[in-house]
Amino acid sequence: MDNNVRLLRRVLSRRDFMALAVAAAAVLTFPRCREDEVGRAGDTKAEDAVGPSLDAAPRAAIIDDLLGLIKEKYVFLDIAGKIEDDVRERQSNGEYDGITDRTAFADTLTNNLREVSQDEHLEVTPKSIDEAGPPGPAPATSEEDPSGFLYRAERLPGNVGYMDLRVFASPPSGARDAAASAMNQLNDTDALIFDIRQNMGGDPEMVALLCSYLFGSEPVHLNDIRWRSGNYTEVEEFWTQSEVLEEARYGQDKPVYVLTSRTTFSAAEEFAYDLQALRRATIVGETTQGGANPGQPFGLAADFTVLIPIGEAVNPTTKTNWEGTGVKPDTAVPKEEALETARKAALEKLN
Repeated sequence: MDNNVRLLRRVLSRRDFMALAVAAAAVLTFPRCREDEVGRAGDTKAEDAVGPSLDAAPRAAIIDDLLGLIKEKYVFLDIAGKIEDDVRERQSNGEYDGITDRTAFADTLTNNLREVSQDEHLEVTPKSIDEAGPPGPAPATSEEDPSGFLYRAERLPGNVGYMDLRVFASPPSGARDAAASAMNQLNDTDALIFDIRQNMGGDPEMVALLCSYLFGSEPVHLNDIRWRSGNYTEVEEFWTQSEVLEEARYGQDKPVYVLTSRTTFSAAEEFAYDLQALRRATIVGETTQGGANPGQPFGLAADFTVLIPIGEAVNPTTKTNWEGTGVKPDTAVPKEEALETARKAALEKLN
């Protein structure tokens, strides 16, 4: 995995499901996670200087921190135990001896974690010795919506509404007015297209807020997240909200289309998945990336970081989620063709 892809995944995972403002280092994280846990050094060892190579002591410290955090935080308690057994056996067999390159050590640990868990969200990453400043670019914004949620809203030929959404803003209060304004602007269109082809995730509360405009006033159960809480899990439910701007409500009868791509990720995938499961929208485009379980980054010794899923999405309709499989479109086309395909389908449905 090259450094640009690695850095992007770290930014997106931190952006996903946590409640720091978008403007704060362009990273969104989930509301329940304490800020002092993000990027902290491992608790069990003193901080090590960031250097170009590793010797035995920092390798052991990284492994100790890693396994302690997985045992404490990973949402799948049974798998956490299996991971610890596997990594300790590899450690005792000397499999990590001689790995001095920071990236190679991170990749080896990542591969070992995933081999046991089959969880693509578990990832160990090193901080480069020349890495500085906030990670990654800020989400694209428009003058109308500095939160980055709404990039563009317009009326297409044939009276089809179109909304280009780049992030599901966290906290949702920052984009509530932009969502209401856009939905009010497009309320009298005959069909509506949501473009999330460049949307990499955000806050599930924002997903619920936007979905609220696409149903009636009675609450609709959209999604659940099982959170790790000590040795147990607790469930948080997400429902449509009855208090959205009533005159902007699109209702549950007019056609809705959602455009997806292979890079559509996490909370953006939830938006498509929820609407598809409830038969409220037609998904057009490519199968999405497949990240359903919200993760949080934790610091390790020697300036390493691990991303650990601390929750599991469970859709109340399908009883499962899109982890590892992505959201499969109803109409599969290359992402470049998705908009025109959806617009033509809308016009045919209306005629």
